[in-house]
Amino acid sequence: MEKLIVTGGKPLKGTIRISGAKNSAVALIPTALMADSTVVLDNMPVLRDITTYKSILEDLGARVNFSEDQMVIDPSSLQSIEMIDDNVKQLRASYYLMGALLGKFGEAVIGLPGGCDFEPRPIDQHIKGFEALGAEVRNEHGSIHIKAKQLVGNKIYLDVVSHGATINIMLAAARAKGTTIIENAAKEPEIIDVATLLNAMGAKIKGAGTGTIRIEGVEELKGCRHSIIPDRIQAGTYMIAAAATKGDVLVDNIIPKHMEALTAKLEEMGVEIHELDEGIRVIGKPSYNSIDVKALVYPGFATDLQSPMTTLLTQANGVSVLTDYVFNSRFKHIPELIRMGAKIKLEDRSAVIEQSDLQSAKVKATDLRAGASLVIAGLTVKTGRTEITGVEYIDRGYDNLVDNLKQLGADVWRES
Repeated sequence: MEKLIVTGGKPLKGTIRISGAKNSAVALIPTALMADSTVVLDNMPVLRDITTYKSILEDLGARVNFSEDQMVIDPSSLQSIEMIDDNVKQLRASYYLMGALLGKFGEAVIGLPGGCDFEPRPIDQHIKGFEALGAEVRNEHGSIHIKAKQLVGNKIYLDVVSHGATINIMLAAARAKGTTIIENAAKEPEIIDVATLLNAMGAKIKGAGTGTIRIEGVEELKGCRHSIIPDRIQAGTYMIAAAATKGDVLVDNIIPKHMEALTAKLEEMGVEIHELDEGIRVIGKPSYNSIDVKALVYPGFATDLQSPMTTLLTQANGVSVLTDYVFNSRFKHIPELIRMGAKIKLEDRSAVIEQSDLQSAKVKATDLRAGASLVIAGLTVKTGRTEITGVEYIDRGYDNLVDNLKQLGADVWRES
């Protein structure tokens, strides 16, 4: 088992280049399976979830070459077989195989997915969409069995805005007969990225990025080349780390518009922000204002940045309140921050955060973004070593984290 060692007290300084978006990549990989010929995905992040997905695709019969930041997927020998092994169960995003295989073969058997265990995330809206398209869905012994003689377009209203359900329904509907309209659809940039790839493959999708998406089904999809958008959550994490350490960091190779909710909150705190064409420069200040933050669905403040933001708010004067309206209890990082001296109280789905002088401690990452919050906390500590276990969670979303932080002047390393 590995642990991450962080010796803080140094402001981060320099330039960091952001890789492709993990939340796009894990949806684009199964999307590529729907083509009849080779799909090339550029700007692919090098993450544990991506290598797990590569293994899953190879189990399905696809030929996959993953080198540096490019993945080449040849789905011509793909088979629709039961996918219930450990790889599927440990990867939350494996549920996109449901929509992809259903759209291509008219059937899929997928084990219930795992991933970060901070809160149960039901797939009822995914199932509602599949059934509306004419599929029969059964849960048997912990696996989802989906089958349709013919997928037929329909109007589908999502009861809650769901990123995953929007993509899964879009995948299945791309090969359905007729027109599908998804109402109350999720609007994240990753939705647009998947629609862009599908359209390049020959699909007919309009409205991605709005609350209503219209899909006209097509009979076949062809291979193409696509570059994945930059990772806005990774970018946001480095922006928060720069502010927390009172540093000066240029976060490069990003789409600044995707960062607007975070940028607005950082500026409200008193952080100096300079927006460039494809980057944002973050300059920390000696003290910050306390603020209130509400994590909402996009284009609101990202729930994936809620945990790192909690750490930054311990550095603000007065009392801040952070409320997560996306997940009820995504606060497993808070007991670990309290172990480091943070003054935080939980009230229902809100964290009340007082200015705190954090101290080094031995802590554990319980999920991906919680791990990021603890790394940032360790970077702010003035003396001592912070030891973080649960590194496997952090590796799911941040490629080359240690090297990137070292490049910015941080004192951080891994130990077995």
